Amino acid sequence: MKTYRIAVIGGDGIGPEVIAEGIKALETVARLDGGFQFDFEHFPWGCEYYKQTGKMMPDDGISQLEKFDAIFLGAVGAPGVPDHISLWDLLLKIRKSFDQYINLRPVKLLKGAPQSLKDAAPEDIDMIFVRENTEGEYAGSGSWLFKGKPNEVVIQDGVFSRVGCERVIRYAYELAKAQNKTLTSISKGNALNYSMVFWDQIFKEVGKEYPTVKTNSYLVDAACMFMVKDPKRFEVVVTSNLFGDILTDLGAAIAGGMGLAAGANLNPERRFPSMFEPIHGSAPDIAGQGKANPLATIWSASQMLEFLGHSAWADRLIDCIEEILCEAAVLTPDLGGHATTAEVGDYVVKKLQG
Repeated sequence: MKTYRIAVIGGDGIGPEVIAEGIKALETVARLDGGFQFDFEHFPWGCEYYKQTGKMMPDDGISQLEKFDAIFLGAVGAPGVPDHISLWDLLLKIRKSFDQYINLRPVKLLKGAPQSLKDAAPEDIDMIFVRENTEGEYAGSGSWLFKGKPNEVVIQDGVFSRVGCERVIRYAYELAKAQNKTLTSISKGNALNYSMVFWDQIFKEVGKEYPTVKTNSYLVDAACMFMVKDPKRFEVVVTSNLFGDILTDLGAAIAGGMGLAAGANLNPERRFPSMFEPIHGSAPDIAGQGKANPLATIWSASQMLEFLGHSAWADRLIDCIEEILCEAAVLTPDLGGHATTAEVGDYVVKKLQG
């Protein structure tokens, strides 16, 4: 029997609560399938660990994670720990160390999900964002000059390499080709006259290898408008690190809210473990109250199953989420219900069991 070794970082706030329900769903799938199993190992890293040790993860944390097939992350962030520390010293450190250069975020309005756009039907909001995940505006390059003085200056560089741009754009073309969908590139070439002009150029160059893929290109401000006014024009979308981060939160808002927002950080070549996470954050204001929505985490578990080669079970998990949303009987408060986090997770298990 195949055993998948999964590193679990529950993290902060509601992270451990929602990750427990994702694990519950994965264990149920494995039990029902009978052909594989999961071996979960938990790591107590995050902001509480930082408050105790001065580090978000131990010095050898990356080498500890290297042996796993995948990483399941709950959430990171807590009051008292600066956001740039919690982000750079754990999440971004893992993404960069394991070359997880593809961030894959579905923006799909499931049947029964809360609808922000009054005239949009579920079939109108069905897109997948392919976000560059290791460089761009989050490369961490820049300078802080004359700190604390009247002439203080900060410089934040955006780093766009040909290798980095080509590989994420080619991944998006391959995805669009495989799914027979359109591909839209989002940039800001009119204002960012080096990085985004370069991005646009590479998008056209790589596109010559995919003559059957229909493409569009939008400036990021226009894309924001069209995502709200005409979301059906987007199917597969490729964009840079910063724009992808912002646009997928907008996507979550039009596709049922952050409680239904999942993300995968992929190393497509599988030389390193990939990481799967809900993108809603740690929500410390409701931590420990059983109010957190676990469906985004369960959706990210579906992404893990897809990546591990179990697409039928991945689809079944999404079907379960959709059935629960349509029934509207067992939902957390953010979706208008009164169920607890664990009750929703238990109901997903019930749905899986038939």
